[in-house]
Amino acid sequence: MIKICYVTTISISLKSFFIPQLKFLAKNGFEVSVICSPDEGLQALLGEEIRYIPLEIPRGVDAIGSLKAIRELTKIFKREKFDFIQYSTPNAALYASIAAKRAKTKVRNYHLMGLRYLGEIGWKKKLLYLFDRWACNKSTHVECVSPSNLVLAVEEKLFKMEKGVVVWNGSSGGIDLQRFNVQKRESYRKEIREKYDIGKEELIFGFVGRITKDKGVNELLAAFAKIDGAKLLMVGPQEGIETLDQERYQMSLRDENIIYTGLVSDVEKYYCAIDVLIFPSYREGFGNVVMEAAAMGTPSIVSNIPGPIDAVKENETALIVAPRDSEALYQAMVKTLDEKLRAHLSKNAVQFVTESFDQEILMQRILERKLQLLKE
Repeated sequence: MIKICYVTTISISLKSFFIPQLKFLAKNGFEVSVICSPDEGLQALLGEEIRYIPLEIPRGVDAIGSLKAIRELTKIFKREKFDFIQYSTPNAALYASIAAKRAKTKVRNYHLMGLRYLGEIGWKKKLLYLFDRWACNKSTHVECVSPSNLVLAVEEKLFKMEKGVVVWNGSSGGIDLQRFNVQKRESYRKEIREKYDIGKEELIFGFVGRITKDKGVNELLAAFAKIDGAKLLMVGPQEGIETLDQERYQMSLRDENIIYTGLVSDVEKYYCAIDVLIFPSYREGFGNVVMEAAAMGTPSIVSNIPGPIDAVKENETALIVAPRDSEALYQAMVKTLDEKLRAHLSKNAVQFVTESFDQEILMQRILERKLQLLKE
């Protein structure tokens, strides 16, 4: 039995991206363990075949907590003698890569989901860059979430090209085409529009994610303010509203054409209610919401940044605009008022995602890669 361990800082990363993959590995010859900060409900989600080892892994910059995490991870890795250790979030990657090297684990795989330091400034940016570079150096392999992020990471001198790879077409975990099933589009569309008293013919722009500056919400609100005859559905937690232009944000709360839904558990239904997804983020690992929306037949307007550009085909499944540019975003939104263009993008989006990011195919490719690395 091959012993593999996934390490993340907090459980939400496992829940969002890796549980189907972990269960797939457990069914195909792997003894699977996961390590992250304590979460009482995680084991139930993982099931009996996957072992959960809770360990406090600090977020942010915490010198004492970091040293403790490295020490405890080293003990666990030496005791368990894992054949393969994978880590996927910046802090977890730093601590686990050091500990795995100390434990002489042969395959140390950094699943690089984006470059967090790019969103920082000053000393913090420099420190986080060093952390990522150190984690890459201690790893035997670096598995990037998308081709453009691989190129960017090499340009940033985090590692050399021969050390990095993208499995299949990338993404964190592919798309579950059973959940994101375009055949359910019309019924879901009717359900959500009725819930918010939106007419079936009304045009809806939509946003899915954290309501924060780095997701491009300021630019979105500024662009939408110039659009006539449409609504805007803002789906996601208001975790970063203090970072927004407060005058613009308060105006949006008073705008009857803008609806804030908060966090939802059935996001696939909301994609169907939306005619065009707006994703004007400043930085991303991949941009799963773009794939999810496309699977449900909803095209996107995305920022020209590493990650999201790999989830679309320009002018075929989505429009691409410069980040931080509300005027460019507005012009793209105006283009999508054309029903024929939306229909063209929608049809191509479904086909592209289905052919390129099917979760079942991606998991098989991930399994094959892991077996190949162990064989080497």
